[in-house]
Amino acid sequence: MTSTLPALQDRLLQDGFAFVPADAMREQLDAASLPDWPAFTASWNELAPDTYLASVGRHRRRRHAVFSADARGVHREPHQPHYQSKTYNPLQGDIERWFEPVTADGASLRRILDFCHRCFGGLAPQVAHWQVEVHQFRIEARANEAGEPTPEGVHRDGVDYVLVLLVDRSNIESGTTTIHAADGRLLGSFTLTHPFDAALVDDARVFHGVTAVTPVDPSQPAHRDVLVVTFRDALRARGGA
Repeated sequence: MTSTLPALQDRLLQDGFAFVPADAMREQLDAASLPDWPAFTASWNELAPDTYLASVGRHRRRRHAVFSADARGVHREPHQPHYQSKTYNPLQGDIERWFEPVTADGASLRRILDFCHRCFGGLAPQVAHWQVEVHQFRIEARANEAGEPTPEGVHRDGVDYVLVLLVDRSNIESGTTTIHAADGRLLGSFTLTHPFDAALVDDARVFHGVTAVTPVDPSQPAHRDVLVVTFRDALRARGGA
């Protein structure tokens, strides 16, 4: 299950990001033994509208949860708001945003969080305590309106490391992830197209964005479902950086 983890860590150290194809990610997660994966993916059908984004004329659905990670493992924390400064999110920064809590907290989510803890914790062994945030996103595309996976544009999240895991995409095209240097240079691009395709990002080193998604068949529903997990040094988080 962990045989290729050092190679992924080396790519993150070298490039600041890594695309992980579905087969490799399934190996990392031992996905064949996840009994609740169908229920986990179905939980995206229960996401609530992001009312904060709707107030500025954009649309998506989401749920959110906060965890902590340390030498004892990963632990869920009481429900709390998601906060980013305008430095990282000029569209919706400097406000506490409360979202409906993640309910699909079973074997699949815990396996993903454990993988992140091994991967990111191994890259920063000096960090004893991590603040972990989990975001379920559904981006919907309509005939007259493209869906925006990253409405804030090319950005950093203000954390240490990020996992973006594709859960499902239906009747959409595009949605290309782009990775950029601080000066805007394009460092790489790839499209998450299959369930379990993933991106790992060193948020302190590179910026990332995703192009808009449009329906293949405008007469049918179209969506892109992803799980985003962020890891941040808890000491830095408490300091407000």
